[in-house]
Amino acid sequence: MTANLTRPIARPEAPASEPPKLSWTNVAFFSTIHALALLAPWCFSWSALGVMIGLHWLFGSIGICLGYHRLLTHRSLQVPKWLEYVLATIGALALQGGPLFWVSGHRQHHLHTEDPEQDPYAASRGFWWSHMLWIFYPKAEFFEADHYRKFAPDLARDRYYNWLDRYFLLLQIPVGLLLYAIGGWSFVIYGVFLRAVVLWHSTWLINSASHLRGDRRFEVPDGSRNLWWAALLTYGEGWHNNHHAHPNVAKAGWTWWELDMTWWAIRGLEIAGLAKRIIRPPVQAEL
Repeated sequence: MTANLTRPIARPEAPASEPPKLSWTNVAFFSTIHALALLAPWCFSWSALGVMIGLHWLFGSIGICLGYHRLLTHRSLQVPKWLEYVLATIGALALQGGPLFWVSGHRQHHLHTEDPEQDPYAASRGFWWSHMLWIFYPKAEFFEADHYRKFAPDLARDRYYNWLDRYFLLLQIPVGLLLYAIGGWSFVIYGVFLRAVVLWHSTWLINSASHLRGDRRFEVPDGSRNLWWAALLTYGEGWHNNHHAHPNVAKAGWTWWELDMTWWAIRGLEIAGLAKRIIRPPVQAEL
């Protein structure tokens, strides 16, 4: 069932809907986090910068790229349930929404890629829309649980994922308290606020820049491209044309020079006996 949800297919154009309204709540939330991140120069320390980089990798590569994206959205591999919960929880710590919200949005993106009405972050509406304006002008079918949960029925049946989807914001409290206890306010500014902002824009670049710039290995019915510098920032997700051509494949970088750090983590889990049924490229392209 998931394969059908994640494979891009041609759809007739939907009738234009009423333009979404600006959400001042979303604007205020994201503006506040960005403003607090701007305090970073006055709180600098090398250890705080190290915390930011480490959490960017943990929450970004392991939580979002591996957990939310390749595992929960596309079911590109299988892990024990306890480990699936751990990876999903790390993804929730990234402050990019709960698992039902994130997975359903990405599945709709693949079902209706670049459709201006049915793709949540359609690149056809311009760089800034696909990068972040889609969050400031939220549509009910993408942001209200009663609408979006139907695109993630496998997760909607799970009580823990429903809890995580409702209360993911609360997880930032223990993170912030732990960072403050270890390193004071500099760790909080770098580990919570600056980390969130950098990780947001890293992830959003896949929705925006990777549909506008880069190379195309596969001829697919959308503008997805392989963008090397976006891949470096997102631990492999920037090999986006590869991904749209074969969305259920666990490996985004197909050649030896297409660095894919998230794939390295998947291979590590496989070697440790914690990952199986890993979907690999149909034709091995490594040199």
